[in-house]
Amino acid sequence: MKKIGIIGTGSYLPEKIMTNFDIEKFLDTTDEWIYTRTGIKERRVAEKDAATSDLCKIASERAMKMAGIKAADVDLIILATITPDTHCPAGANWLEAKLKCDNAVSFDVTAACSGFLFALHLADKLIRAGANKKVLVVAGEIMTRVVNWKERESCILWGDGAGAAIVTESQNGAEVLSTHIHTDGAGGDTLLMPGGGSKTTPISYESVDKGLHFLKMIEANKSFKVAVNRFAGACEEAAAANGYTISDVDLIIPHQANIRILQAMAKKLDVPMDKIYMTIEKYGNISSATVPIALDEAARNGTLKKDNLVVLSAFGGGLTWGSSLLRW
Repeated sequence: MKKIGIIGTGSYLPEKIMTNFDIEKFLDTTDEWIYTRTGIKERRVAEKDAATSDLCKIASERAMKMAGIKAADVDLIILATITPDTHCPAGANWLEAKLKCDNAVSFDVTAACSGFLFALHLADKLIRAGANKKVLVVAGEIMTRVVNWKERESCILWGDGAGAAIVTESQNGAEVLSTHIHTDGAGGDTLLMPGGGSKTTPISYESVDKGLHFLKMIEANKSFKVAVNRFAGACEEAAAANGYTISDVDLIIPHQANIRILQAMAKKLDVPMDKIYMTIEKYGNISSATVPIALDEAARNGTLKKDNLVVLSAFGGGLTWGSSLLRW
């Protein structure tokens, strides 16, 4: 059986920081209210002239540099995003051109906050099947442009950024032991962007006035319970598929949705919080990009050690959820 490895990671966070105190200036809220409910202190905001592919370009170049490969070596680019530069062509097409990956095929994956794991799943399967050799898996979002900054409960959650990984058949790097993805289309109305698709064409003054082009969270309490169960179940699935239990896992890198969800997940799995890698306080929720950003950070700051068992997990709109077990 082929050994599939992540041989390089990279990430990019915009320089501009928006703190909770900044939000206090235009919204009826406080730093304390936001932090106690979400665990977020600040989030990053993309430059006004930047597109999602611009953030992904920097993250991808950093991943390629760590992997020791050139743009010409990449034969596939899978971009996970719900905020592409344009709906047509795909965000991955713009990224391919900016990176000058002339030998690559590129396309987007839309799986909300689980997007990176869906893209990793595809890369793993395509390499094992012999269809591709070196795959750039990247996730990037500019969430601050698709939220309604008048809706206190949801706008405070989101930030911008990108993360990337180079996946290939290799005896080096972090071995991808397994990947697992799931969906439940019947639950898709709990987190959605109603406008912009064929259901509301043509886009009109009315659809804009109604805020149909903003990301909406519906029945948050219901979503919370489902998220905790799916998060925990995905972690257990990844471990069990490889003959392990959660107690054997050294680190869990989950989607950074909300501190309360992560705490509830840890409790359900009966693991200490220091086994959960968190970036939510300083970056907020960056949808599909949170997992690769956290993975890259943990790889570069020395948190991850050789032979560590690492679970990546996510839950998002769709509904979508998934996981992967890595041996570092």
